[in-house]
Amino acid sequence: MTEPIVTIEKKEGEAFLRTKTVPFDFSKFTKKELRELIRVMRETMKKADGVGLSANQIGRNERFFVAQIPNTQGKPEFYAIFNPQITKMSTELSNIEEGCLSVPRSYGQTPRSYRVTLDGYDANGKKIKIKAWGLLARVFQHEVDHLDGKLFIDKAKAITKVAPRAKK
Repeated sequence: MTEPIVTIEKKEGEAFLRTKTVPFDFSKFTKKELRELIRVMRETMKKADGVGLSANQIGRNERFFVAQIPNTQGKPEFYAIFNPQITKMSTELSNIEEGCLSVPRSYGQTPRSYRVTLDGYDANGKKIKIKAWGLLARVFQHEVDHLDGKLFIDKAKAITKVAPRAKK
C-alpha cells in the first residue's frame, strides 16, 4: 500500500507543504503502527523513484522522514528519522541539480552544505546523531527543509521544467 504524494500543483497542497510540521509524538503510536507507517512511507518513496520522503509529503503534519541511498559500498541504506534537526553544517557547499516528488517535473541547481550533522530519534525513540556528507547530507537537508515548510525551489537557481511523460 502506498499514499498519494502532496504536490504544489494544487493550492491547498502547496499551502500544506509550506507549513512547518509539529514534533512527532511517539506516545500516539504502538510499535506495530509505527512499523506500518514507516513501511508505507518507504513503499511510497520507492514507487515514486524517490530517495527521500517527508511525512508532510503524504499529508501528515508530523516531523519525520524516510530516506534510502547507497552507502559507500553501493548497498542501499535506509533511514527513518523522527524529530530531525540539523545541528552542524559545513561552509563548504555542493551545488548540484535537485528535484522533488512534490514539485513534479522541475529541477534546479541547489546549493547545500557538503557536510551536516543530524540529530533526531530512530523508530524506537532512541536519540541518534548522524554525520553525513555528499548525497546523504543533501537528502537530509532537503527533507528537513520540507519539515520546516521550505521547498527546494526556494533555494534553487535556474529551475528547469520538463514535459510530463506520455502515458503508456
